[in-house]
Amino acid sequence: MHPQAAAFVASYPSDLGVDLGSLDLATIQAMRAQDGFALQRGPRPKLPYVRDERVGEVPVRVYRADPGEDALPVVVYFHGGGWVFGSVRRNDALGRDLALRTGAVVVSVDYRLAPEHRFPAAADDAWAVVRDIFARPAFYQSNGSVAVIGDSAGGNLAAVAAWQARDAGLRLAHQVLVYPVLDTAMDTASYREFATGFGLDAAEMAWFAEQYAPGAGPADPRLSPLRLPSCAGLPSATVVTAGCDVLRDEGEAYGRRLAEAGVPVETRRFDGAVHSFFGLPGLFDQAVEAREYVAARLKEFL
Repeated sequence: MHPQAAAFVASYPSDLGVDLGSLDLATIQAMRAQDGFALQRGPRPKLPYVRDERVGEVPVRVYRADPGEDALPVVVYFHGGGWVFGSVRRNDALGRDLALRTGAVVVSVDYRLAPEHRFPAAADDAWAVVRDIFARPAFYQSNGSVAVIGDSAGGNLAAVAAWQARDAGLRLAHQVLVYPVLDTAMDTASYREFATGFGLDAAEMAWFAEQYAPGAGPADPRLSPLRLPSCAGLPSATVVTAGCDVLRDEGEAYGRRLAEAGVPVETRRFDGAVHSFFGLPGLFDQAVEAREYVAARLKEFL
């Protein structure tokens, strides 16, 4: 592990840090109201344009760092949290940072959370927002160039939205998948190697999947995009993985599948990093490096 990652997991060896059997709905909802890493998520710079809107019943927050009125590319962001935790509010610093780094309009999506809203509710919300941006470009000040980005469970939603857009004939400019959940089989070597003591435990990931899609197998590509019958025609991609993460191998396997299907893709592993590093620039220097890399890739394709 990177020294900063080692220091982090010495204090937080598991993601949730609680007995999974104790997590009833009331406890989950209480945990959502807390954020022990608020200061480590980075600064919240003032932007000339931040507004809260709704796409049907789905809340979104729209960020724009450019004070002008010209149409711009749009980046749709889906937060992580195992489909159970996370929100636009909690990830506000990242939304602002993406807007500044990319120069694009950023639309951050407050999709429905499990266990109150089971699979495929989150995926349905993600797709509804992507469709709306294509349907109402003027509302978002969009120039028609649209990309998706998500981390962890949000990476799952971004990948799902990308293939749904392909199948609907909507052309996404790019997809960025940051340590994404891409296969709920959970049978890779990285799941065995990093099962405990590296931040996100294998048992915790299984618990997250059970909250979102109880009893569902990995065959449905809305849950496991790695099981897509064909990756041909998907948008160009950037896949970011953490070297010490249970999700590492499935992200890199997806990168290989995209390349084999002729999709322009770049997969980059941040060696020694643990899950969640991307969202915590106050703790991990690699978060800043990864964000600069992702922003450059987005600007290249947008």
